[in-house]
Amino acid sequence: MSETDLIFYHSPQTRSSSVLILLEELDAPYQLRDLNFRAGAQRRPDYLAVNPLGKVPAIVHDGALVTELAAIFIYLADAFPEKKLAPAIGDPLRGPYLRWLVFYGSAFEPAVMDRHMKQEPPRSMSAYGDFEGVMSLINDQLAQGPYLLGARYTAADILWATALRWTTGFGLVPASPQISAYIDRVTARPAFARVTETDAQLLKVHEAAAAK
Repeated sequence: MSETDLIFYHSPQTRSSSVLILLEELDAPYQLRDLNFRAGAQRRPDYLAVNPLGKVPAIVHDGALVTELAAIFIYLADAFPEKKLAPAIGDPLRGPYLRWLVFYGSAFEPAVMDRHMKQEPPRSMSAYGDFEGVMSLINDQLAQGPYLLGARYTAADILWATALRWTTGFGLVPASPQISAYIDRVTARPAFARVTETDAQLLKVHEAAAAK
């Protein structure tokens, strides 16, 4: 596979940073297309032709476009099976793995944002139940550790560790002992440090461009 087979659209310190960590963990060859959000690159016609919503992340692999964070995680971890970051179909962990990847976008993010905006819907109308229930489920799962699926580290841990680090850092989610220990454990992996440095360098370039 050559680098041009996988194109990754990214902007630093956004949800796409978790995909960059995943690519590093997979040791996957890719071509990074950096979008300077400060300059409005996500609203330019060339990127809107990729994702009309102007959001990152997005990937194009062998001509196939994939957007939406969970879908990209599922796709990439399956596309590079030699790294064993995704339980295969038939593995008893496959179902729980998919459950937690999708739970992030279908329940966790909506619950966090509704709580932040003080607009939690009635439980009977909510797709996720309530914030307390979502957080209790997450804490109970992490208590079984060391990883989300127990002893096995998967792509789901990259997604959840980055999300929990960000949301606890901004005070959107309580940093329970289980969550704090999990964040420390997963983000200590070298790929996280490499992406932190990459994002810092990209941000400097963006800020310099904005200052001109």
